[in-house]
Amino acid sequence: MPMNKIRVRVADWLKDNAEIRRIREAVFIAEQSVPPELEWDSDDDGAVHFLAFEGDFPIGTARLLPSGEIGRVSVLKDWRGLKVGDALMEAVIAETERRGQTRQFLSAQVYAAPFYERLGFKVVSDEFLEVGIPHVDMVRGD
Repeated sequence: MPMNKIRVRVADWLKDNAEIRRIREAVFIAEQSVPPELEWDSDDDGAVHFLAFEGDFPIGTARLLPSGEIGRVSVLKDWRGLKVGDALMEAVIAETERRGQTRQFLSAQVYAAPFYERLGFKVVSDEFLEVGIPHVDMVRGD
């Protein structure tokens, strides 16, 4: 069965809340055992959210904070390895550039650092633990 085209759009935190929550709960809370009280924070209200779709089905999400910090990048397990993450990140980076933010930063899980390096991010910290998972800080742009 051929894959439908992957597309990404800016999401509405209120209108798209159930879909964003479904993806992040599956990836971070169920798969990675992040405590729910750490997954959901007050930053969600002021963030720009993104949803990736295969056809009409939401399969990935990410958020962009006003500071230029990118986070909560997540793709449902069955759709990994299909460049969904690339499509999401390209959309997020395009949005930051549209806003005149030439520098983007994020905390990456260490295993995912090579993925972000391909997109132009550089590791700028030692490893540290966040919710029990090794992370590094990464920056892209000036």
